[in-house]
Amino acid sequence: MSVITIQCRLVAEEDTLRQLWELMVEKNTPLINELLAQVGKHPEFETWLEKGKIPTEFLKTLVNSLKTQEVVEEKVTKITETLTKAKHKDDLNDQQQAFITRQQSTLDRINNPFPRPSKPIYKGQSSILVGISFGLEKPVTVAVVDVVKNEVLAYHSVKQLLGKNYSLLNRQRQQQQRLSHERHKAQKQNAPNDFGESELGQYVDRLLADGIVAIAKTYQACSIVLPKLGDMREQISSEIQSRAEKKCPGYKEAQQKYAKEYRKSIHRWSYGRLIENIQSQAAKAGISTEIGTQPIRGSPQEKARDLAVFAYQERQAALI
Repeated sequence: MSVITIQCRLVAEEDTLRQLWELMVEKNTPLINELLAQVGKHPEFETWLEKGKIPTEFLKTLVNSLKTQEVVEEKVTKITETLTKAKHKDDLNDQQQAFITRQQSTLDRINNPFPRPSKPIYKGQSSILVGISFGLEKPVTVAVVDVVKNEVLAYHSVKQLLGKNYSLLNRQRQQQQRLSHERHKAQKQNAPNDFGESELGQYVDRLLADGIVAIAKTYQACSIVLPKLGDMREQISSEIQSRAEKKCPGYKEAQQKYAKEYRKSIHRWSYGRLIENIQSQAAKAGISTEIGTQPIRGSPQEKARDLAVFAYQERQAALI
């Protein structure tokens, strides 16, 4: 679906424009300042700073929370003003008196909200890490590792993560191939080729993120270790080359041809979007995430295991 941006220009006298600008500044500046303050206090701020991007879901949640707080404060101010004016009036009729009673009741509820049951703070075991490896044929593989005992507690494949929704992965792959074919045809005809992707990919990412966080909570992991996004191009090239060498041993030309065809047929995953979903869901659960370097060689299980182990070793080295 294409997006059209319409820009409008407000034509008014200079005094009117200045008053509108002052109103905007007065209303939005405190919200922006508080937003920046809250983002800076988040435990993942340094990671976001390194990536140069803040998870969209986190920002939406924070902005909605701050806006709700702002609306409540405005309501309290308005009700307080109404009650103050009513105190100076002695001739209130029954209808006005009932209105004042309701306003006072609303103010009391705002100032003394019902206690809500709070979730216990998540506490993971410092020796348990969840390593995540990415790949082409197997997009996501999970390894739960006790890094102190150097023992793998569990492996989980993408099929296990998605469960009954695993069929969505094949549907997404077919959709990607169809869009790629349509894009290629449009490019040949010099026609618009921005077909985009449906929301299916985003939905599958959320399912995978939920599954990974659920596993981390089950094993009381202290952290989820994710591959560095900048290394994925090398990872993918290495995986394709390895497959080509096994398929056509000793024939360079055949390997190149196979690699080219395989790139066209395989699903191209949005790893950046998946990482954002995992980080967002982990933050909601109180589980920290960290970025590590995924090994180039090895099976998906070995890569996920080693990613967790290397992250722990780097952490220990930093303490020396």
